[in-house]
Amino acid sequence: MLQEYHNILVPIDGSKEAELALAKAVEVAKRNAAHLDILDVLATQQYEVSYSGFVDGSVIYKMSKDVKVYLDRLVDQIEKETKFTNINIHIRFGNPKTVIAYDFPKEHHNDLIMIGATGLNAVERMLIGSVATYVNRNALTDVLVVKTDSQNHLPAKDA
Repeated sequence: MLQEYHNILVPIDGSKEAELALAKAVEVAKRNAAHLDILDVLATQQYEVSYSGFVDGSVIYKMSKDVKVYLDRLVDQIEKETKFTNINIHIRFGNPKTVIAYDFPKEHHNDLIMIGATGLNAVERMLIGSVATYVNRNALTDVLVVKTDSQNHLPAKDA
């Protein structure tokens, strides 16, 4: 029996790998007649360190506004190119690892997380660890780590 998914989560961070995961997730959602949640987690703790524990509300507002514009643009592109419309966008603040692996899937009843292999450069992966690796090891649901382009099944460029 084939596994059917009904509620797919795709975390987005602006990286090429995340966008490859999104492209594949759209195809999986279409085949399964599933709902797609696109999530961007803004890690404000990195700004707290930079600004000695103080993050101005206007900085957070600007960050969330910019992310909303980006996510809206992605959804518009998906709807135009694929005619798939069962999509919601979400913006959360916090630790991307725990929000993606635990908090968001619990709240939204996701049964699959499709995540790009990595959005970090090699130094960042060594220092803080990959979000994809953490989610793959700790998520409460199935995880598919996307490493290839959806059209030609080749490794993502710059991966």
